[in-house]
Amino acid sequence: MPVSAALDAAQEAGLDLVEVSPNQDIPVCKIIDYGKLKFEEQKKKAAARKKQKSADLKEIKMRPNIDTHDYEVKTKSMTRFFEEGDKVKVTLRFRGREMAHQHLGMELLQKVKEEFSDVAKVELEPKLEGRQMTMVMAPR
Repeated sequence: MPVSAALDAAQEAGLDLVEVSPNQDIPVCKIIDYGKLKFEEQKKKAAARKKQKSADLKEIKMRPNIDTHDYEVKTKSMTRFFEEGDKVKVTLRFRGREMAHQHLGMELLQKVKEEFSDVAKVELEPKLEGRQMTMVMAPR
């Protein structure tokens, strides 16, 4: 159908002539309400954006000589974070003379790593930055 005839048919129907696939050998056009088409596309994009889940970075702060109950509470919240699909940054802060016993901090982070090996993978290995040792874990 020639373009002029298609435009006339669209005008008679009170709708718009919209080119659907311009890159073909023969361009394909439809007679539809363009405003309605744009609105539906906008709704689809909004729905897709709504369904997306961004992985937040949650932080758990510990000390090298953490008590067993405190450690259990921290691991319980880490488990909840992994179930929600969030990454967890484990921060170990050394104060005063604790800096002389950095091996205790490394042992604690290794314990955390082993405990969560089935549900999470280590994204950033434990490393010392000043007075803090950090490790980032992401859910599997």
